[in-house]
Amino acid sequence: MHPGSIPGEASTSFFRRAADGGVRPQPGGATRMALTALAQDAAQQRLNMVNGQLRVCDVNDLDLLAAFLDVPREAFVAPDRARFAYIDSEQPSLGSTARRLLAPSVLARMIQAAEVKPGERALDVGGGAGYGAAILARIGARVVAIESDPDAAAAARRLLGGREIEVVGGDPATAAKGRGPFDVILVEGAFEVAPEGLLAELAPYGRLVGIDARAGAPEAALIERLANGFGRRALFETRAMTLESFRRAPGFAF
Repeated sequence: MHPGSIPGEASTSFFRRAADGGVRPQPGGATRMALTALAQDAAQQRLNMVNGQLRVCDVNDLDLLAAFLDVPREAFVAPDRARFAYIDSEQPSLGSTARRLLAPSVLARMIQAAEVKPGERALDVGGGAGYGAAILARIGARVVAIESDPDAAAAARRLLGGREIEVVGGDPATAAKGRGPFDVILVEGAFEVAPEGLLAELAPYGRLVGIDARAGAPEAALIERLANGFGRRALFETRAMTLESFRRAPGFAF
């Protein structure tokens, strides 16, 4: 799909599969027209998001832009926030009031920096109902998603079922142990301590992207596993909620 086009059937079919596993009764004429109008409005909002938020932030990978055009973000946010799904801000995840989806421009810039290739193994960490995991799968990655919030993980299983995305419940700091190696690890939140357990699951020259809040101003960063250790590259300054497994222990104060 060319990123300048308005997606139609592709995104609608994704939503059908996500919502009901591909089985849906055919609605009557009036209902069908209303659903079509709703889908067209969401498609236009996705196009506006791509052109007005992602491209202006130098997201120019055509496959990645096509993925953002295809995957319906409104399906992954809390129902009462669906009308805000395409604002460039964090939104509460479906199934959870605690877990938030990253702002689209932040998510897109991090995924682009990771240079995800079709067929690579990707680990999505703390992604709530699975919007980031769906984007990774849409560009051809084989995805495992780890989510500690049980209700958000359940929502991810409902939405992503049948799309060859494995959703695992558990502590993001430890649940990945033994599931690697991964070519790409996407941490959808901030870490105040080094994510050692995740880095251990990186393949040689694998890349981890996330919001590094260990010191100074938080910033999106890319950490790559090299032949003799790890290299780090700062991407851009941003903020996100700290994932509970990667919070710094509070210091003792007199």
